[in-house]
Amino acid sequence: MIHLTDSALNAVRNAIKGASEPVEGLRLKVETGGCAGNKYLMGLVKKAEADDELVERDGVKVFVEPASRELLAGVVIDFVVAIEGAGFTFDNPNATHSCSCGKSFG
Repeated sequence: MIHLTDSALNAVRNAIKGASEPVEGLRLKVETGGCAGNKYLMGLVKKAEADDELVERDGVKVFVEPASRELLAGVVIDFVVAIEGAGFTFDNPNATHSCSCGKSFG
Protein backbone atom coordinates (compact mmCIF):
# COMPACT_ATOMS: atom_id res chain seq x y z
CA MET A 1 0.00 0.00 0.00
CA ILE A 2 2.34 2.76 1.21
CA HIS A 3 6.07 2.69 0.67
CA LEU A 4 8.58 4.72 2.71
CA THR A 5 11.99 5.20 1.13
CA ASP A 6 15.03 4.64 3.34
CA SER A 7 15.39 8.42 3.69
CA ALA A 8 11.75 8.82 4.78
CA LEU A 9 12.05 5.88 7.13
CA ASN A 10 15.09 7.44 8.81
CA ALA A 11 13.37 10.84 9.08
CA VAL A 12 10.31 9.30 10.74
CA ARG A 13 12.48 7.18 13.05
CA ASN A 14 14.45 10.30 14.10
CA ALA A 15 11.24 12.26 14.68
CA ILE A 16 9.88 9.48 16.89
CA LYS A 17 13.14 9.29 18.87
CA GLY A 18 13.18 13.08 19.29
CA ALA A 19 9.54 13.42 20.37
CA SER A 20 9.04 15.03 23.75
CA GLU A 21 6.53 12.32 24.72
CA PRO A 22 6.36 8.64 23.76
CA VAL A 23 4.67 8.05 20.39
CA GLU A 24 3.60 4.85 18.67
CA GLY A 25 4.07 5.99 15.10
CA LEU A 26 3.16 8.31 12.24
CA ARG A 27 -0.44 8.88 11.11
CA LEU A 28 -1.26 9.77 7.49
CA LYS A 29 -4.45 11.12 6.06
CA VAL A 30 -5.78 13.17 3.17
CA GLU A 31 -8.11 16.13 3.64
CA THR A 32 -9.91 18.35 1.19
CA GLY A 33 -7.89 21.53 0.71
CA GLY A 34 -4.65 22.82 -0.63
CA CYS A 35 -4.30 24.45 -4.01
CA ALA A 36 -4.91 21.21 -5.97
CA GLY A 37 -7.98 19.85 -4.13
CA ASN A 38 -6.58 17.43 -1.54
CA LYS A 39 -3.74 17.83 0.91
CA TYR A 40 -1.55 15.37 2.77
CA LEU A 41 -1.52 15.49 6.55
CA MET A 42 0.93 13.60 8.70
CA GLY A 43 1.89 13.69 12.34
CA LEU A 44 3.22 11.64 15.19
CA VAL A 45 0.58 9.99 17.38
CA LYS A 46 0.63 8.39 20.81
CA LYS A 47 -1.58 5.56 19.57
CA ALA A 48 -3.48 4.47 16.49
CA GLU A 49 -7.19 4.92 16.03
CA ALA A 50 -9.15 1.64 16.20
CA ASP A 51 -9.90 1.56 12.45
CA ASP A 52 -6.50 2.75 11.16
CA GLU A 53 -4.63 0.49 8.78
CA LEU A 54 -1.12 -0.35 9.96
CA VAL A 55 1.88 -0.27 7.64
CA GLU A 56 5.09 -1.26 9.37
CA ARG A 57 8.65 -1.26 8.08
CA ASP A 58 11.74 -2.01 10.13
CA GLY A 59 9.91 -1.27 13.37
CA VAL A 60 8.45 2.07 12.23
CA LYS A 61 4.66 2.13 12.33
CA VAL A 62 2.58 4.20 9.92
CA PHE A 63 -1.17 4.43 10.51
CA VAL A 64 -3.50 5.26 7.62
CA GLU A 65 -6.86 6.82 8.31
CA PRO A 66 -9.69 4.75 6.70
CA ALA A 67 -11.15 7.43 4.43
CA SER A 68 -7.68 8.07 2.96
CA ARG A 69 -6.77 4.48 2.09
CA GLU A 70 -7.83 4.62 -1.56
CA LEU A 71 -6.20 8.01 -2.14
CA LEU A 72 -2.93 6.80 -0.61
CA ALA A 73 -2.81 3.35 -2.22
CA GLY A 74 0.59 2.90 -3.84
CA VAL A 75 2.04 6.22 -2.66
CA VAL A 76 5.81 6.44 -2.24
CA ILE A 77 6.93 8.82 0.51
CA ASP A 78 10.46 10.18 0.41
CA PHE A 79 12.38 12.66 2.55
CA VAL A 80 14.47 15.05 0.48
CA VAL A 81 17.16 17.48 1.57
CA ALA A 82 17.78 20.26 -0.96
CA ILE A 83 19.00 23.85 -1.11
CA GLU A 84 15.38 25.02 -0.71
CA GLY A 85 15.02 23.02 2.51
CA ALA A 86 14.12 19.55 3.65
CA GLY A 87 10.80 17.74 3.71
CA PHE A 88 8.65 14.83 2.74
CA THR A 89 7.61 14.31 -0.87
CA PHE A 90 4.78 12.14 -2.19
CA ASP A 91 4.75 10.19 -5.44
CA ASN A 92 1.09 9.27 -5.67
CA PRO A 93 -0.13 7.11 -8.58
CA ASN A 94 -3.71 8.21 -7.81
CA ALA A 95 -3.01 11.91 -8.42
CA THR A 96 -4.04 13.31 -11.77
CA HIS A 97 -2.41 16.66 -10.97
CA SER A 98 -0.57 18.34 -8.12
CA CYS A 99 0.50 21.78 -7.02
CA SER A 100 4.04 23.02 -7.55
CA CYS A 101 5.00 22.47 -3.90
CA GLY A 102 3.90 18.82 -4.05
CA LYS A 103 1.87 19.00 -0.84
CA SER A 104 -1.54 18.80 -2.49
CA PHE A 105 -3.04 16.85 -5.37
CA GLY A 106 -6.23 16.20 -7.25
